[in-house]
Amino acid sequence: MALSMKASTNSPKPNFLIGENYHLSLKQSMEDLLAETHKKTPNFSGFIDKFHSLMQAKVDPPLESIWVYTALSFRSRNFEKGDPLNRLSIINDLFQLVSSCSSPCNSSKSIALLAPIVFEVYKLVVEVLGKDSRKVNKRIKSLVEVIIGYISMCCCKGFSEESENIDMDLVIPVEDLVSIWIDRNVNLQSFLPLVSNEICGMISERGFNVNYLAGVVMVEAFLLKLCLDLRTGIEGIVLEKELKSWAVALISSFHNFYFFEMLMRMLLQPALPVTALVVSLQRLIILNSLYLFLLFYYVFCVLRQTAR
Repeated sequence: MALSMKASTNSPKPNFLIGENYHLSLKQSMEDLLAETHKKTPNFSGFIDKFHSLMQAKVDPPLESIWVYTALSFRSRNFEKGDPLNRLSIINDLFQLVSSCSSPCNSSKSIALLAPIVFEVYKLVVEVLGKDSRKVNKRIKSLVEVIIGYISMCCCKGFSEESENIDMDLVIPVEDLVSIWIDRNVNLQSFLPLVSNEICGMISERGFNVNYLAGVVMVEAFLLKLCLDLRTGIEGIVLEKELKSWAVALISSFHNFYFFEMLMRMLLQPALPVTALVVSLQRLIILNSLYLFLLFYYVFCVLRQTAR
């Protein structure tokens, strides 16, 4: 059964979820949920309706309400052990649910909310690593391409610089928000495995910036696509052509400075986090590909400025 938005059975009265009451209700609900995660046998069933109501009460719902509602809906699904295609199908359902719930949101928030989906895709890629899984890899790659297409579409939304670059005041620390998807004892790096420790540290130290997290999601989706291209046999001249077309497309659609800044920062690191997904020879190809991509990006930027 696909994940979908449900009608809440015990929604609070509409006039209760306004103004300061809304903020207090969201904060209390988050604290209650986190307390439940500490229990030996947590029961999240009552929280789905609660966060559905909080999400529905706002024209532009807070990131936390969508994040938690979709997480709990996802966790309520039964996974068939040893069946990666079943898991991929449920991840695809999660993507559809998140994109539906975030449709009223601005581009940065819509993209940032994809972080758990990219995390689940990464886990699946690791799960099938080393197995005879060309068919699964192709299916995963197709989903990643859909996600990248959705990101491009989000970036094409009209947005103001003022609304996109502000820091968001979350009602709980970002690490607690992440703990809804992973074990509480695991750090932020485990949730964002395709970027460096430095980048994860900046998320914790700077305060939560939705535009920065959106940039992280863009980088992770881009690197996943690159790895999956290699694992499905795309390389050499074909890969070089793809990189050129990506550079042109991303310059015109990925309106996020952090995306390119993060790629540059990662190339200055001793090793790329993404190299765990590929064999040794492919690691060099990925490194060369990133340098090539950023070179194309620089050239196209210069040409675009010259043409003005």
